[in-house]
Amino acid sequence: MIKPYTYLLINFLTVIICFIFSFDKRIQFHKQFPAFFKASILVAIPFIVWDIIFTQTGVWWFNNTYTLGVRVFGLPIEEWLFFICIPFSCLFTFFCLDKFFNLNWTRAYNTIIVFISIIVCAVVALLHPDKMYTFVTAVITMLTLIFLHFIARVDWIGKASLVFFILMLGFFPVNGVLTGTGLEAPIVNYNPKEFLTIRLLTIPIEDAVYGYTQFLLNLYFFKMFQQQQAVQTK
Repeated sequence: MIKPYTYLLINFLTVIICFIFSFDKRIQFHKQFPAFFKASILVAIPFIVWDIIFTQTGVWWFNNTYTLGVRVFGLPIEEWLFFICIPFSCLFTFFCLDKFFNLNWTRAYNTIIVFISIIVCAVVALLHPDKMYTFVTAVITMLTLIFLHFIARVDWIGKASLVFFILMLGFFPVNGVLTGTGLEAPIVNYNPKEFLTIRLLTIPIEDAVYGYTQFLLNLYFFKMFQQQQAVQTK
């Protein structure tokens, strides 16, 4: 039966095409593997801690029907793989689009994206402090944008935001299945008391914001480790 392999299959299908094309001579993303793994593991640590706490407190939980049943600190092994597979596909996509297209025009929108996002997140956090998933996601996203824009002073937030918008084409089928699209029951279930209950099809809107923040942080550290790798190879 395919059911116990569903989540594992989602991870595999998410990453396999990007992995194969990483070795294409025109792309050569495989040379960025060291930077990717350092970045993804570093970012995965706080997100996994977040995941463990939310699972233990019942903010969300996982349906064993669609997993192998192997759990580490309460999380299915597939959930751990999620923090490698999804960032890989996202960073590969960013790398390719940045390599083959001139997206520098997006820098003009950095400030407006940051300010609007921070204001929206602040308002949402203030209005819904009782909804744990909503509140934590809004605060973490706000702090991430403040750090990237005002402290790290990166110039690619507009570019990353455009790429993430494009990545939504993959976000909907992947997160859609995880949240129940096409299945008898969701793989990931959410406590309705802990989020806004606003869904994009079957996907809580918080998932999109969560994914955006995770993508920004992965990209920041990926670029940092890329630079270190370039210096070391000179």
